[in-house]
Amino acid sequence: MKHPFEYQLNKHKPWIETSYHGVITENNDTVILDPPLVALDKDAPVPFAGEICAFKIHGQELPFEAVVLNKTSGEGRLRAKSPIDCELQKEYTFIIQAYDCGAGPRETAWKKSHKAVVHIQVKDVNEFAPTFKEPAYKAVVTEGKIYDSILQVEAVDEDCSPQYSQICNYEIVTTDVPFAIDRNGNIRNTEKLSYDKQHQYEILVTAYDCGQKPAAQDTLVQVDVKPVCKPGWQDWTKRIEYQPGSGSVPLFPSIHLETCDGAVSSIQITTELHTNYIGKGCDRETYSEKSLQKLCGASSGIIDLLPSPSAATNWTTGLLVDSSEMIFKFDGRQGAKIPDGIVPKNLTDQFTITMWMKHGPSPGVRAEKETILCNSDKTEMNRHHYALYVHNCRLVFLLRKDFDQADTFRPAEFHWKLDQICDKEWHYYVINVEFPVVTLYMDGATYEPYLVTNDWPIHPSHIAMQLTVGACWQGGEVTKPRFAQFFHGSLASLTIRPGKMESQKVISCLQACKEGLDINSLESLGQGIKYHFNPSQSILVMEGDDIGNINHALQKVSYINSRQFPTAGVRRLKVSSKVQCFGEDVCISIPDLDTYVMVLQAIEPQITLRGTDRFWRPAAQFESARGVILFPDIKIVSTLAKAEAPGDLKTTAPKSAVLEEMLHNLDFCDILVLGGDLDPRQECLELNHSELHQRHLDATNSTAGYSIYGVGSMSRYEQVLRHIRYRNWRSASLEARRFRIKCSELNGRYTSNEFTLEVSVLHEVRVSDKEHVNHLIVQPPFLQSVHHPESRSSIQRSSVVPSVATVVIIISVCMLVFVVAMGVHRVRIAHQHFTEEAEAAKEAEMDWDDSALTITVNPMEKHEAPGRGEDDTEEEEEEEGEEDISSSSSDSEDSDDQEEEGMGRGRRGQSGARQAQLEWDDSTLPY
Repeated sequence: MKHPFEYQLNKHKPWIETSYHGVITENNDTVILDPPLVALDKDAPVPFAGEICAFKIHGQELPFEAVVLNKTSGEGRLRAKSPIDCELQKEYTFIIQAYDCGAGPRETAWKKSHKAVVHIQVKDVNEFAPTFKEPAYKAVVTEGKIYDSILQVEAVDEDCSPQYSQICNYEIVTTDVPFAIDRNGNIRNTEKLSYDKQHQYEILVTAYDCGQKPAAQDTLVQVDVKPVCKPGWQDWTKRIEYQPGSGSVPLFPSIHLETCDGAVSSIQITTELHTNYIGKGCDRETYSEKSLQKLCGASSGIIDLLPSPSAATNWTTGLLVDSSEMIFKFDGRQGAKIPDGIVPKNLTDQFTITMWMKHGPSPGVRAEKETILCNSDKTEMNRHHYALYVHNCRLVFLLRKDFDQADTFRPAEFHWKLDQICDKEWHYYVINVEFPVVTLYMDGATYEPYLVTNDWPIHPSHIAMQLTVGACWQGGEVTKPRFAQFFHGSLASLTIRPGKMESQKVISCLQACKEGLDINSLESLGQGIKYHFNPSQSILVMEGDDIGNINHALQKVSYINSRQFPTAGVRRLKVSSKVQCFGEDVCISIPDLDTYVMVLQAIEPQITLRGTDRFWRPAAQFESARGVILFPDIKIVSTLAKAEAPGDLKTTAPKSAVLEEMLHNLDFCDILVLGGDLDPRQECLELNHSELHQRHLDATNSTAGYSIYGVGSMSRYEQVLRHIRYRNWRSASLEARRFRIKCSELNGRYTSNEFTLEVSVLHEVRVSDKEHVNHLIVQPPFLQSVHHPESRSSIQRSSVVPSVATVVIIISVCMLVFVVAMGVHRVRIAHQHFTEEAEAAKEAEMDWDDSALTITVNPMEKHEAPGRGEDDTEEEEEEEGEEDISSSSSDSEDSDDQEEEGMGRGRRGQSGARQAQLEWDDSTLPY
């Protein structure tokens, strides 16, 4: 039984609030209560009875506990025993009571407060990101429509609170797409979609919760565009590749026309190949104008006013050149003077002017005359005798006739108004003059002048005339003579042919194109198909009434380029269609088809010149009537570097390319003289005209060299080059001459290596008698000459030879000749694998040490090495510089004896190209 005093000490129960509201943040242990957890006891300040010892929570498996922070004040705290997860439970409600400490230290007779309700709400943390319900979404739309909603995407969030669990926004991540999305995930298109532009769209979409946390992974939305049935061509490719040498390649092997069940009665298809930016309007063989004229069978006498710049045709050197083709660009500041003598001063009543021209509208408000060709007074006056110019997109030809006692008006200006003059494309113009009739051919078609104006004839004068290209020369009526009326545009192959008129066949050939449209098989076009090509085969028109036949016919259309080395690049292609329907005013419309042919780069040939590059000849050969053949063994080879076939296991070393020889034409070979021009008083290059004519080639000769030109095979050029001869009838002063050959294909587009040849003269040293021409004493130039002391006195001896001595001398000479011939023959056999047959011109010196040798020979006998031709014979001579022997090799009377002197070949190890003539010492021979 407790003591009565103890009961008296602990009279009152603790007191707390009747209800508490608390908040705890998930993953935290502190609960914030409102009001704070405080228990009061009226027994205070009595120890134990007035103190609070505990707060007890009623409920099972609650994750909370209450602790007393201060027994005296009754302050307590509510905290979580384990992490609180809002996603598991958002709020908790339980009962709590406060206990005092009883009457003594042993907590006996403690009292408890009333029960208070505690309501705790868990505060959410935005720990989860939104996730989409589907990893990908897909929708199909029809082109040409605007949709309010194509499809809806949906994302969810696992957070417990409305703030963090709700999706507040959606966003399209992919940029530059014609789509938008709203807050509810509805996707719509912002513009009308086109199947032709893009068949399918793939866009990425993300979502944000109301805490602005983005989705962990974007979702993919695929929108397929379904085409509305539209009439048009199907199954064709934008780019068509063409490999050079492929022949005829189909352009649209699988194409077909979609008419959407339209009632089509007939259809016309026009296929156009645009090549206006390739060379002269298309791929043409870029030979020189003279070569092209010859290939087309044109009349002779053509004068090229815009030739390739060279030493002989230097008036085009300063002009602007476009690409590798000989196309000249005139920028309105350039003109070229044609030298006097190139074109006859007085043209006859018949002549032809041809040219390629590309021209656009004239710059500026007031268009001035743009001169193409002009023949005007060189000084004093400013009369234009004849001219060809462009004015306001009109082509005008001026021809002023000279006064001939008939003082009457005559046709003087001929005007043509054509759209092609200013369309910035290449066209071929031929002006045929048969005075008073002037006819224009443009791209092979005939055009009569729309306007012809008359003028008085020009009165005769002694003023010289100046012919110009690209501008007109104004020599009079100005302070300083100058060019005027400049041309803006491009010109090529500007020629004039006096006294001749070209036929329609030649004109068509000159402007013929090497590329164009083709039909693989005319027989397979099918019935009911009509077709028509334009002259250049750049436009093909086909017409039919059956769609299937039309499809089949267009599949047969192909591109062809017959050039061996076509110009690489793009050729635009356009297919347009006209459709007629059965009894309907409104018919279907077929869109034009735009595509292009890509001509790939051809493998370029490597032209190589090979042959003997150095040799010596005696002076007699240079001074002879035939001279010296310069290139007896020249060889022209052309190779292509082709990739090696894969999988070739035969070769141990890997090779990236293999060389393959090919045959093609050349159009010129230039032989240039190096080290100064030829002196026409003593030297020249020669070639028989028959060698050129039988091979259909031409040539020009000057002191600077020899130029062979004309389209011909490499073998033809080889044969001509092997007949080029060099003569020098004063070779005593000549030490060496150097020549260089360079050949070209397609007017310089492909050039050979520069092959250089050096020829030298073997100078002779002679000792002559007053009455006789003695044979020479020759020793190899690399050995020192040693003569007998009596050699000079022996010259005065009698010229009568005793009969016995004569027999001995003849026998000795015959034996020596036999031994020398056998030795030479054996040397040639031993070295046969080192020398080619074409290098017979290379000779070597004999290693004879004749310092103490005197051989008597018959002066009338000529010794020649076996197997030698006349042109290949080389005589051994002693080098100049021997002070004790005077040279007489330049005397004309010695030339006959020089040709009768012996031949010799040097031993191996000395220079194979040098030769020396054996000179026999006959000073001890009594005559």
